Amino acid sequence: MPRTGCDPGRARRRFPAGAAAVPVPKPIQENPLNTAVVSEAVPVVLLLGVLVFAVVRPRGLPEAAAAVPAAALAVALGTVSPDAAWEQVRSLLPVVGFLALILVLAHLCARDGLFDAAGALVARRYGSSPRRLLGGVFLLACAVTAVLSLDATVVLLTPVVLATAARAGAVARPHLYATAHLANSASLLLPVSNLTNLLAFTASGLTFTRFAVLMALPWLVSIAVEYAVFRRFFRADLAAPAAPEAVPEAVAGPAVPRFTLVVLGLTLAGFAVTSPFGIEPAWAALGGVLVLGGRALLRRRAGVRELVGAASPLFCLFVLALGVVVQAVVAGGLADGLARVLPSGDSLPALLGVAAVAAVLANLINNLPAVLALLPLAAPAGPGPVLAVLIGVNLGPNLTYVGSLATLLWRRILRDRGIAVDLGRFTRLGLIAVPATLVAATVALWASLRVAGV
Repeated sequence: MPRTGCDPGRARRRFPAGAAAVPVPKPIQENPLNTAVVSEAVPVVLLLGVLVFAVVRPRGLPEAAAAVPAAALAVALGTVSPDAAWEQVRSLLPVVGFLALILVLAHLCARDGLFDAAGALVARRYGSSPRRLLGGVFLLACAVTAVLSLDATVVLLTPVVLATAARAGAVARPHLYATAHLANSASLLLPVSNLTNLLAFTASGLTFTRFAVLMALPWLVSIAVEYAVFRRFFRADLAAPAAPEAVPEAVAGPAVPRFTLVVLGLTLAGFAVTSPFGIEPAWAALGGVLVLGGRALLRRRAGVRELVGAASPLFCLFVLALGVVVQAVVAGGLADGLARVLPSGDSLPALLGVAAVAAVLANLINNLPAVLALLPLAAPAGPGPVLAVLIGVNLGPNLTYVGSLATLLWRRILRDRGIAVDLGRFTRLGLIAVPATLVAATVALWASLRVAGV
């Protein structure tokens, strides 16, 4: 007779009396919610933690103290693969190396007295009234930012402008705020003017000269609009007469270091000459550093440790680590979200939309992570959208302190000198200046692209 069902005896042998039946374990299934939390939320938390640390800098610790562990944790958690992390670092290395050379070059120019001489010259020629002095500060800050990067303007020029305003007997506030704003808005012109420019320059496929030609009109227009806003916003400070005892024409400032100025000019020319031949502009920067640095070492005016420190190796490490963290955020879903809101094409409305998205993102997560996230999305559409991203991430940070690391550094420099920065005034100025400069510069970019046939 065929056996149907189970044998009671066998059942009793398998499960003795009084013992609970052991359930058959089910296959473990991965919770998609947990995966989403790790891949999307954790990288965002890491990025925000790094940015907050960079703003606060507890105990004066460098930004890399938070960025490097965050990058390592992102790799360890699998939110970014080791191969993707290394590829991000490898792609950033040439840009970061170029940045280090520019920082050393700016330090050597400052050591030779170029900034002090320029500040004294501005005081003599433009110090007869606060309004004229503002124009002189604008000219000086624009030149320094374009040629030696926004870091030189914030770190090296801000103290000079403070001394220049005191020498001219003018209220310092408009001139100091100008160094903060122009460190961002006057950095549109050359690839060397800003780290964001170096990244955009690499993504655009343009030569050094072509980049400068396309950005010349947006640069000029944004500065002109910024100047008009400053004249209006600070009209009370600029109307105050200079102190009677201040006679700028009688002040004999330091002599202009001609050798340094010539080397700087040749280095800038080298950027333009080498690029069309496929030679990285970093070689021209290296040449300028070797000449001025070798001269300083031979004359015992500087040491090797000082020059290495001028390259800000910890800040360079911070940039590399931040790139890995941003890569994890992008892979976790930010890229998909940005792709849905980022306009396509190079029409005027599209470029305005790209610049607006970039400006908003810069104020939310800082301009460096913003440009790292947006460039891969904008680059396939050509240089127009890439340069529109650049306009957004360079001009947008003038709205908030956290939009740019340079603005945070500017605030810290003034605080160390006992000068308080009014958050309300900074924000009100930004609410006027940022939309006006953003629209004007983007329209100018669209016109430049049409004229150049790009």
